[in-house]
Amino acid sequence: MTIDSHQHFWKYEAVKHNWIDDTMSVIRKDFLPAELKNVYTANGIDGCVAVQADQTLEETDFLLDLAQENDFIKGVVGWVDLRNPELEDDLSKYSEHPKLKGYRHIVQGEADPNFLLRPNFLRGISMLEKYQATYDILVFPHQLGAVLEFVKKFPHQKFVIDHIAKPYIKDGFYDGWALLMQEIGTQENVYCKLSGMTTEADYKQWTAEQITPYMELVLNAFGSNRLLYGSDWPVCLVAGNYEKTKAVVTNFISKLSPHEQEAIMGKNAVSFYNLH
Repeated sequence: MTIDSHQHFWKYEAVKHNWIDDTMSVIRKDFLPAELKNVYTANGIDGCVAVQADQTLEETDFLLDLAQENDFIKGVVGWVDLRNPELEDDLSKYSEHPKLKGYRHIVQGEADPNFLLRPNFLRGISMLEKYQATYDILVFPHQLGAVLEFVKKFPHQKFVIDHIAKPYIKDGFYDGWALLMQEIGTQENVYCKLSGMTTEADYKQWTAEQITPYMELVLNAFGSNRLLYGSDWPVCLVAGNYEKTKAVVTNFISKLSPHEQEAIMGKNAVSFYNLH
């Protein structure tokens, strides 16, 4: 089964989606399952994990409704306020939804580089294991020092790093990012998504050759058994189409064994998120 481990849906609203700036105007519209289903049919994708793009419980409910109506949406990574003293109520409620697999907070948008290490956030994370919920780590490279400390605190919690931690590929930023990702990869409960890479390069002029060293590093750091293919659709459309986005990963892993390729393109996502 080929699984896209990372994509989004939204009904576009200028204020809610103000992160979509003028350089990304191509995605200033609604993106819903009917359109994605056609894209997947054309590109040989069997199912996906829908990930939150807005930090509200309404967003989580919206994604779960779409997942209930569309079989190809195999799982949802939603949002709850992990700092909420009443968090357990939300976790208990959502644990009753079979397609709710985990949670994400848009940590990259937090001003505090040590946001992940705040006591109220750590308390929230400590409750996820009880509900067998995963956690997607969305950060920029300058936050990776905190990520390393963070994941070490929860050796039994399943974590996955989104978009290879968004290295500044366009600017050739590599060494500091690489050093920390290598270290984070030694934590066996942490996975990494091969996603969101073309949009960290130059939207118009990126090449697979520019992105390859970053993919090599995470392959070495996490191994083929802890990498997940993800498209980041529709955000990927600002730097090309779905076919080109997928090809960056499939061409890179073509040197691996068929077993390893199948793992990265679906099996790892199935086991990480417990998809059916």
